[in-house]
Amino acid sequence: MSDRRPDPNLEVNEAPGGAAYLLHDQVGFLLRVATQRAAAIFASRMIEGLTPPQFATLAKLREIGPCSQNRLGRLVFLDAATIKGVVDRLSARGFVIAADDPKDRRRRALALTDAGLRVTNAAIEVAYGITEATLAPLTPEERVTICRLLKKLG
Repeated sequence: MSDRRPDPNLEVNEAPGGAAYLLHDQVGFLLRVATQRAAAIFASRMIEGLTPPQFATLAKLREIGPCSQNRLGRLVFLDAATIKGVVDRLSARGFVIAADDPKDRRRRALALTDAGLRVTNAAIEVAYGITEATLAPLTPEERVTICRLLKKLG
C-alpha cells in the first residue's frame, strides 16, 4: 500500500528515518479495515442474529463443556460486564443455562441447552463459509501466514 504519496504541497510529519506517515500503511488502520470487512461478512451470513461475541461464547461452550462465566469470559477475551450481558441474552433465548458445576458443587457453571447445541452446530457450519469468504482474497499460503501472525499479535 506504500504507493500512496502525500500531497507535496502539504506539510507532513515524518517518522524516524525520514519516511512520511501514511495512514494506509499503518497496522492499526489496516487491522480496523480488515476487521470491518470481516464483521460485515459475519453479519450478512450468521444465523439466528448471533453477534460475534455470542457466537464465540456458544462455540467455546461447545468446545470445552460447562464452565464458570468468569472462565468463559477469559477464554473468549471478554471482560466481566460484557460476558454477563452476552450470557444473559443467550440465556433469554434458551441457548445457555446455569446449573451446578459438575466439578465443584459449590459453584454454578454455564452449559449449552439442547436448543443451544443445535444452534451452535448450525452456526459453526455457517462460520466455515464466513471464514472462507473473509480469506477469499488470499492464497492458501497467505491464509496460513495471516492466521499465524494474528495469533502471535493476540
